[in-house]
Amino acid sequence: MTHLFDPPSASPKDDQNQQNNDSTQSLVDQTTGSVLKNPNFLALWGGQVFSQIADKIYLILVIGIISSRFQQQGETISGWGSSVMVAFTIPAILFGSIAGVYVDRWSKKLTLVLSNLLRGALVFAIPLVLWVTSDLPTVGNSRPDFLGLLVITFIVSTLTQFFTPAEQASITLVVEKPKLLAANSIYATTIMAALILGFAVGEPLLTLADYLCQQINFLSIGKEVLVGGSYTIAGLILLWLQTGEKAEDLASHESHLWADIKDGLRYLNTKNAAKAALLQLVFSFSIIAALTVLAIRIAEVIPEIRSDQFGFLLAVASIGMAIGAAIVSNFGQKTPRHLLALIGSIGMGSFLAGLALFTAQLVPALTMIGCLGIFAGMCVIPMQTVIQEETSEAMRGKVFGLQNNAVNIALSLPLALVGLAESYFGLETVIISLSLISLISGVWIWQVARKAIV
Repeated sequence: MTHLFDPPSASPKDDQNQQNNDSTQSLVDQTTGSVLKNPNFLALWGGQVFSQIADKIYLILVIGIISSRFQQQGETISGWGSSVMVAFTIPAILFGSIAGVYVDRWSKKLTLVLSNLLRGALVFAIPLVLWVTSDLPTVGNSRPDFLGLLVITFIVSTLTQFFTPAEQASITLVVEKPKLLAANSIYATTIMAALILGFAVGEPLLTLADYLCQQINFLSIGKEVLVGGSYTIAGLILLWLQTGEKAEDLASHESHLWADIKDGLRYLNTKNAAKAALLQLVFSFSIIAALTVLAIRIAEVIPEIRSDQFGFLLAVASIGMAIGAAIVSNFGQKTPRHLLALIGSIGMGSFLAGLALFTAQLVPALTMIGCLGIFAGMCVIPMQTVIQEETSEAMRGKVFGLQNNAVNIALSLPLALVGLAESYFGLETVIISLSLISLISGVWIWQVARKAIV
């Protein structure tokens, strides 16, 4: 029986000789170079590049607006920043699953294009909204211009919830099943590159954009032009995408919204391999989110850097994940998916334990964080591929919506819990706990995946 977490293959014993002769060519066909020859994938990838860049720099843009417009001298920015994070996170929890249901009913291409163009229009509207609301009376203790900024952030995040499952479903429409691992590796590498760009050079890019706009006497709206323009370019690139969807595939469904969500849950219960992969993604992203919070404290205790330079640590983790994605893309075709995830979980756990020993030393800490990122990439990418391979076309929006919702919760909960745990139990204890979670969850989910074969 074919291993549920193995790369797709059909190789009867009497065809073994022919398979050996064709194996090298088959692997070449499934690697990155072959995927990049697909014009529809290139359109989808190009849209993702600009959309991801805009996503990562958007929060930096909003924090910059708060710092220059709302924060008073001597006042901490944490309260303002927390409000923005809440406005950005709530749509992910509320609408993740719902968006996936509607993505099944709508044209994937239209959803991708409109979600980007509308986000771009909202970002372009920020200066106008701030100007119009600046003289309005306060609402309770809140400034109306700040509330306007929160509303825009909320809507931008809501549109992102529709973009994400549509994007995941579109990959499976334009990429052949044997090439999904390579395609997901490219996507993961792009996300990591966007993270690096956002953390490392996002603020200088925004400053440069403002400077260039001022040089051509185009007001001081360069930051909004950069972010809104990136969303708009993404939408325009995606106009070239051809998903092959037919009109009958987009017919309105008779079932109700919550019934569709329940259908997605029931479907996952029948697909043990996909369910195990989703659990692995939840644990992995929870650990990644926890590390994002702990990076601020780690930067604080390392003498060579300041706490506000924590983005440097996250950039190193992102580089590691990009390397992990490249390893999976080029050398992971012959390795069972579940084994790659197990190796990734063990690697993450091991280097988290190492990080706990070197939290105050710059070079060893960077080494541990970079290696942790490599194994995180080896864990996440195969599991995303499993979910795509195991999900039928009719259920992709529902399942990817549920996945988006679960991952967003996994990314959100550590933001609230890890900082409190660190202040109570200590940095090293929390990191060791994350190490144990990675090791135990990895072995447990590997066992679940093995049982799915029987």
